[in-house]
Amino acid sequence: MMAQLISTLAMVGLIWFVQVVHYPLFGIVGVGSFHDYQQAHQQRTGLVVAPLMLTEAVTSLTLLWLRPAAIPMEAAIGGVLLVAMVWVSTFFWQVPFHKRLSKSFDAATHRQLVKSNWVRTAAWSIRGVLICWMCLQLITNGNVPLTSTISQPITKKTTNMASNTRTHSITQKQTHGPFQS
Repeated sequence: MMAQLISTLAMVGLIWFVQVVHYPLFGIVGVGSFHDYQQAHQQRTGLVVAPLMLTEAVTSLTLLWLRPAAIPMEAAIGGVLLVAMVWVSTFFWQVPFHKRLSKSFDAATHRQLVKSNWVRTAAWSIRGVLICWMCLQLITNGNVPLTSTISQPITKKTTNMASNTRTHSITQKQTHGPFQS
C-alpha cells in the first residue's frame, strides 16, 4: 500500500504541475527551438514518470489479489479503472499529440494536448483521494495501529545501604511509531 500511496500522490502532484504550468508554457518556447525542447521534454519526463506509473499500475493490480479485508473490492477495482483511464489517455491522446509536436509546434495540437490532459488530471486526482481513503480504512478498520508497543525485559541493578546488589527484571514498554521520536 505504501508504494501505491507514494507513486499515486507523486503523480497527482506532477500532473497538476504539468497541467497548470508545464504544458501551457509550451506555447512560448518558440517555433525555432521547439523541436529540440520537445525531444528533451519527452526523454526527461519519461525518466521521472515511467517508474511511478509502472509502480502504480503493478500495485493497483496486486491489490485485487492481496486486498486487506478493510478495503472493499469495489475500491480496488475503482483504483484499477482509474489507472486504466490514465494509461488509455496517455497512449491514445497525449503520446500522439507529443509526437505531432515533436515534428514542429502547432498551436491547435498544443491546445488539444492541454485540453485532453484534463482527463488524466481528473483521474489521478480522484485516484489520489481514493488511495488516501483506502489507507485510512486500513488504519481505522484494519487493525493497523498508528503506533506499536514493544515489551522488552530490562535488567536493572540496585544497591542497598549494606552494598548488597540485587538484580530485578522489569518490563518497560517502549512505543514506536510515526508520531513518536
